[in-house]
Parts: sequence; structure tokens; C-alpha cells
Amino acid sequence: MSMSTPGPERVPSTVKVDKTSGQGKPPAAKKAGGARPAGARPGGGKGGKGKKVTPVKVSGGRNWGPIAVAGVVVLIAVGIIGYGVYASVKGSASWQDKVTAIDGVTDYRAKKDAAIDSRNHKDGALTYVTNPPVGGDHNPTWQNCMGDVYTEPIANEHAVHSLEHGAVWVTYKQGLAADQVAKLTSKVQGQEYMLMSPIAGLDKNVSLQVWGYQLKVDNADDKRIDEFIKDARLKASMEPGAACSGGNTTTGPIQAADAGATTGQ
Repeated sequence: MSMSTPGPERVPSTVKVDKTSGQGKPPAAKKAGGARPAGARPGGGKGGKGKKVTPVKVSGGRNWGPIAVAGVVVLIAVGIIGYGVYASVKGSASWQDKVTAIDGVTDYRAKKDAAIDSRNHKDGALTYVTNPPVGGDHNPTWQNCMGDVYTEPIANEHAVHSLEHGAVWVTYKQGLAADQVAKLTSKVQGQEYMLMSPIAGLDKNVSLQVWGYQLKVDNADDKRIDEFIKDARLKASMEPGAACSGGNTTTGPIQAADAGATTGQ
């Protein structure tokens, strides 16, 4: 029996085992080129770069525009309400309160001066407490006051009787500039229960009178003139309903012919 020649002796292969991760499994192999930087997205754009994110800027400041607009609206509303209250209160005030509320008005009724309060009819020349007079005894005949504009001084005694009937007597310093006189004329001419005349030596350029109230100003453009006329004309009458027509139309001081006259109210 023939014997086969033994082959070379087999040497068992050796398998190298790395250290495990503690779970019996070897750690994952590292990729070539090192670890991926933190925050990099796998499979990003060209060249492996991730998409650039633009940061959003958050403003911490307050938007004052709407607040300012709201503030203006509130102020306007308050102004409208305030004016409404003022107008309502003023509208309910008496004419006396309105007149005395005008800056510069002198209330002679409040002074209780007998020389001003007296309303007797007397003939001849009379003496008055104020210049121009605002009341007192007067001539039986009134000065015509249907919007009459007298270019020369008139008798106080006639004019005071017109005040008693409710007229506004507009006077101005004799020699006042023509444009100023023209402005006053436009307020008087053709207006019932109004008359106008110059006065020598007047201490102000313009003086307005009704019975017991007087307003003196420096300029015919003064807005108080219209306010005084509006608030006092007719209302200040001591004889409501008395006429302004049919009165004296002459100028100059009281005439002797007037003595003994009994006409008028």
C-alpha cells in the first residue's frame, strides 16, 4: 500500500480584533479627510458648502408715528369739546355778562352813581360825569339814531336820550384819520339804533357808549367794537320799544330854542 506524501502543514490565519466600544462592536471607521465640521450639512451645495442663512435683525425701538398721530387726535377732540362747553356757557350768559366780559368795558351801572342813573328830562345845557356821557338827565328830544352819521359834534343832552332808547353811540376823536373814520362809518351807517359823531378832546381815538356801559379803544380796527355793538345794541335800552326815528338831526351844542320843549319820551 502506497503512502501519500504529506503536504505542507497548514498554519491557522490570525484575525486582528480592535478594541470594542463596550457593546461588542468595533467603532465606526473614520472617513478620510477628517471629521465633518460642526454645523456643516451633508450633501450641501456645490463643493459641499451649506446654504448661507441671513440673520434677521429685530428692532427693539418703539414706533412713535402712530402714537404721535393718536396724541394729536386726542388734543383736537379735547379742543372741540372744550370749545363746545365754552360756547354753550357763553351762549347762556346774559347780555350784561357778555358786555362786561369784553376787555376794556367800564360798567357804570355797577357804580350806582346817581348822576348817571338819573333819567329826568331837563331843558338847557347839562353837565355829565363822563366824557362822552353814558347816562343821566337829558333833553326831552333824542338825537336821531337810525344809522345817522354826524360829521360835527352833537349835543350830549340829545345823545344821552338816544342811549336811553337803546342806541349805540359811536364817537371818535375829532381830527381822526379819514380811513379810520370811514371804517367806523361802515359799521354805523344805515343801522337802526346807532349814531356816530366826533368829540373834541376825546382821550382815546374811539369811544362807544350805551346806557351805563362804555368801551374806549385806540383803533377803528379793534375787534371789540363789533363785539360791543352786537352784545349791547337795543339790549341796553332803558325804554324797550322806544323809537330812534323822529329825533333831532342838527349838530352843535344845545340851542336856546330847545328850552321848554316837551316832546320825546
